[in-house]
Amino acid sequence: MNQDEIRFDFHGLGLAIKQAREERGWTQAYVVELVGKTDRTIMNIENKGQHPSFNLFFKLVTMFDISVDQFFYREEQRDEHSCRKHIMLVSNIIYIAETMKQTYPNIN
Repeated sequence: MNQDEIRFDFHGLGLAIKQAREERGWTQAYVVELVGKTDRTIMNIENKGQHPSFNLFFKLVTMFDISVDQFFYREEQRDEHSCRKHIMLVSNIIYIAETMKQTYPNIN
């Protein structure tokens, strides 16, 4: 891994998704239907902190109205301007990476 590469721990996000889903009384199977993924994918995100694709990440956090600031910043770093800026940067990077994968499927 490149020294400048940042790895995010998605365990907290998975727990937030699970909590929000349970608060609504939804099953994992119902969420699977809504987002068009497999039950294993949702289970791994909730329980193992699996990294979702950007599209799935966006669907889940918007569907459950989860603030992502807490997963990207320590509390003392969180202010509206810097959080929004960082999220846009991360979103753009993920979007470009996924676009590249679709355009050039043989490149890893």
